[in-house]
Amino acid sequence: MARKPIQFRLNGKDEAVFVEEGQNLLDALRRQVGDTSPKYGCGQGTCGACTVLVDGEPRLSCLMLAESAEGASIETTAGLAGAELHPLQRAFLDGFAAQCGYCTSGMLMSAKALLDRNPSPTREQVVDAISGNICRCTGYEPIIDAILDAAARGAGRRSA
Repeated sequence: MARKPIQFRLNGKDEAVFVEEGQNLLDALRRQVGDTSPKYGCGQGTCGACTVLVDGEPRLSCLMLAESAEGASIETTAGLAGAELHPLQRAFLDGFAAQCGYCTSGMLMSAKALLDRNPSPTREQVVDAISGNICRCTGYEPIIDAILDAAARGAGRRSA
């Protein structure tokens, strides 16, 4: 199988890797780059655990071809925290919005995309933004509350 070089920006850092034809972005991020923060869940785009931001938009990295990330800016949960936790991460911790934690990275990235474009969302807008992410533990209420709390803490428009 042919390998193709691609370059992209990951969490503010330039990356260059060789990917196999047909390889998905999730696999490239985890295996070639070493960013294991996006999780492998279902592998078919139904759970949202692999959600990353590509040029600011939430994308299911298990369905996106790695070679289509050429020149893109990609954000994962590994890039959220700086010297301190991102307000979304802090709100998830404070609000007990993660139990097993498997969905958390996808939820955080979907929430970040929402808050970046709408710093003061309604509860309904939060529900809509995370509708592609499945959580089997929390019943969603703590997650929704945490996202609204993060919005109140000024999480919108904060850089990764």
